[in-house]
Amino acid sequence: MKYLLSLFIISPLLFVSCSCNERGGKNISEGEIYYSIKFYGDIGSMPKEIRPKNLVVAFKDDKIIYELISPVGNSGIVNLTNPSKDIYDTYLSMFTIKYFYPSKPGEMHPGFEAMKDLEIKKTSKTSVICGYNCKHAEVKLSDNPDKIYDIWYTNEIDVNNPNASTPFHEIDGVLMSFFFIIGNSELHFDAESVYKKEIPDLTFERKQKFVRVSRADIKRFIDKMINL
Repeated sequence: MKYLLSLFIISPLLFVSCSCNERGGKNISEGEIYYSIKFYGDIGSMPKEIRPKNLVVAFKDDKIIYELISPVGNSGIVNLTNPSKDIYDTYLSMFTIKYFYPSKPGEMHPGFEAMKDLEIKKTSKTSVICGYNCKHAEVKLSDNPDKIYDIWYTNEIDVNNPNASTPFHEIDGVLMSFFFIIGNSELHFDAESVYKKEIPDLTFERKQKFVRVSRADIKRFIDKMINL
């Protein structure tokens, strides 16, 4: 009986410690983070098979790229920030369609209009995610102030201004658990793995063979893709 009781207590702890991998070490300035995704809200009729399964974030010093790619048709959304070259681009791929919009410095990436008026309140809560000590903040949206979202971030990954051009630009650490609202959909992300890895500088250059469109146009295509 004591053995069963001990196993019952230990097993959840083992699950928590093994559910997220940290293979990069503290204060790395170059690597990748893999996040799981959960969809909430009105996600339309998009079949589960073609929804993005992961968000992959590659970073190097002050350069960062978010890649939300579907396993079918290489379709998805990419946000690229490279401050030294004034690149704050949003790319959209949908089968043969390839569009991009270059934001200006300080301009939020298209698609996040529903999150433009966030109220962020940092708290004293702490947690450990993927081996990194994380801080906590509560987030409210202006159109639904009664609902509180939790986000977690760490200062133990060495990326300068990691949330530039995102709704969380005032958060001074790398997000480890957070959410995006795009169109009518909520996408929640939780870090699963952090890797130290050399990222080629070419990764953070402006992508070729994409047609430049207006902010309104790429927002419309993003909303269609997410709420397909």
